[in-house]
Amino acid sequence: MNRAFAIGDIHGCSNTFKKLLLEKIEVDKSDTIYCVGDYIDRGPDSKGVIDFILNLRAEGYQIHTLRGNHEQMLMDSITGEFDIDIWLKNGGTGTLRSFGIQSLDELPEHYMVFFKETKYYFKIKDYIIVHAGLNFNNKDILADEEAMLWIRDFSPEQPALKDLTLIHGHTPKPLDHIINQKGNCLNIDGGCVYSKRKNMGNLVAFNLDERNYICEVNCE
Repeated sequence: MNRAFAIGDIHGCSNTFKKLLLEKIEVDKSDTIYCVGDYIDRGPDSKGVIDFILNLRAEGYQIHTLRGNHEQMLMDSITGEFDIDIWLKNGGTGTLRSFGIQSLDELPEHYMVFFKETKYYFKIKDYIIVHAGLNFNNKDILADEEAMLWIRDFSPEQPALKDLTLIHGHTPKPLDHIINQKGNCLNIDGGCVYSKRKNMGNLVAFNLDERNYICEVNCE
């Protein structure tokens, strides 16, 4: 079938992620999955999310991973480039708990390899896929890697994309906003981890071929 999907911010919601892929999408090894980042923090099972991705890859599934700002915060906390207390307050404490460790020094090396190998963007078919967005004030919109992790509040219609469509997450939106959004910048962060907020708590996949949405309600 050779289908392709982009999946929004997961944030430790491993059960919801598994249900979306296995039951709603019914993922096949001929499919290609692009995850927009933020696998960790806030939700209950960051380790489970990453283990699921690694296991799928080991079984021959094509699943590609972008870097989110939360992965960057974790890595920068290890090197001292980011205040670890800020990361801990933004979900890092729960991430450590899910790995059964008290310090990032105890994190097994293969998880660090996973984080380091995440990409800033994918440019495929008629799409650019990033975590947060692009700096459209730059002549080269693919030059600002920090913007790809952190930017918010840009117009959903961007002439600089020309015939491409930008797919991104990072900024949680209600499901009705996502399904009805217009323009060439499409946000697929349904705020999966925010299940107690009105109209939030959805993990969203976007079918890159049929240009429609598949959603799974938080089931953690």
